[in-house]
Amino acid sequence: MILVTGGLGMIGAHTARALADLGQDVLVTGHRRTAVPSFLAGRVAVETLDATDRDAFLALGDRYDLTDIVHLAGSIPGEDPVTFFRTDLAGLTNALDAARTWRVRRFAVASSLGVYVGREEPSWHEELPLPAAELPHLIVAFKKAVEPLTTHSLRGSGVEPVVLRIGTVWGPLVDPESPFFPIPSYLNAGLCGATPRPLVADEGFDCCYAPDAGRAIALLTTAPSLRYHTYNVSSGQPATNREFAEALAEIVPGVPVRLEPGGETGPYLDISRFREETGFAPEFDVRAAVADYAAWRKTNPR
Repeated sequence: MILVTGGLGMIGAHTARALADLGQDVLVTGHRRTAVPSFLAGRVAVETLDATDRDAFLALGDRYDLTDIVHLAGSIPGEDPVTFFRTDLAGLTNALDAARTWRVRRFAVASSLGVYVGREEPSWHEELPLPAAELPHLIVAFKKAVEPLTTHSLRGSGVEPVVLRIGTVWGPLVDPESPFFPIPSYLNAGLCGATPRPLVADEGFDCCYAPDAGRAIALLTTAPSLRYHTYNVSSGQPATNREFAEALAEIVPGVPVRLEPGGETGPYLDISRFREETGFAPEFDVRAAVADYAAWRKTNPR
């Protein structure tokens, strides 16, 4: 059985669904979010877990035969950065302790495309040295630290680490007013009958629809063997605000295309390493993703 911590959040839930689709038995844990998404109902085991509670974490191994861990649980920073770092570090070290105690095969952990901040290349691949740069957010700072903490903690343990440098993910269960990415709020406004705030038309960015991201993580978790310990997880190509605005206007008649001129494509994640090893290809382009998300929102608040 595969444990997915944070498995009731957006990325975790889609990872759990993809693992179940592959025929795996899955245990998901949640803490702040405890509602089980409809697409997981009856398909996975669910436990409420505060990942900072070491005893409770390790006790999962008494009730389940856990063979792999996908650690996606994390908190949202408040005013005190030390509290945030303490909380998420406790969750990480407890998950690593569990991996070693249970002697799991593979331990996959969430990092971020933000670790590349400071690189000037148009696309980012795993061989690039990570720059010493000022990071844009506390979460990115922690994710950058997660990578060596994980690989050093598991060295010599027999547990294989897999660092997931996850790109910009959106889709069912995303916060419709996410402060990190403007597309969810733009789509949410249009789907709710409001006029979206305008976007810069040709601004391009890394982007991956949540079901594709979940399937990618599931493939990396279950692959018979992996050549590396670090993988970019995304669609492998940029998308633009224009693509999203035009897709929404096509799918929801009457929604205006709210675009301002200008913009350019920023860096995005190169997934060649992952694609060559697993054969992964995203199933959703922008239009298909917007259509799927619009159908989801008809009966779901997130």
